[in-house]
Amino acid sequence: MVSKLNAKDILEKEFKTSLRGYNQEEVDKFLDLVIKDYELFAQTIEELQQENARLKRQAEDTTKRPSPQPTGNTNFDILKRLSNLEKHVFGSKLFD
Repeated sequence: MVSKLNAKDILEKEFKTSLRGYNQEEVDKFLDLVIKDYELFAQTIEELQQENARLKRQAEDTTKRPSPQPTGNTNFDILKRLSNLEKHVFGSKLFD
């Protein structure tokens, strides 16, 4: 979506006057408010676009990162440790 106006366009807009035209001062005050809001919206959109790009990069980095390897606590390792502990506690009596 591309914006058709920017704050400068709003500021520089000239209106023709007629015999029963609008009060120029009121129009100018209202346009000043519109410009402030427009600039705030444009700034917010820019910030959100930057945050969106950052989050997309972060998500890509997370998915590219290899999954962590197990820390050695597989069932085999646990059984091996348990066997060694039994040998230590009960000595060779269990394995005679």
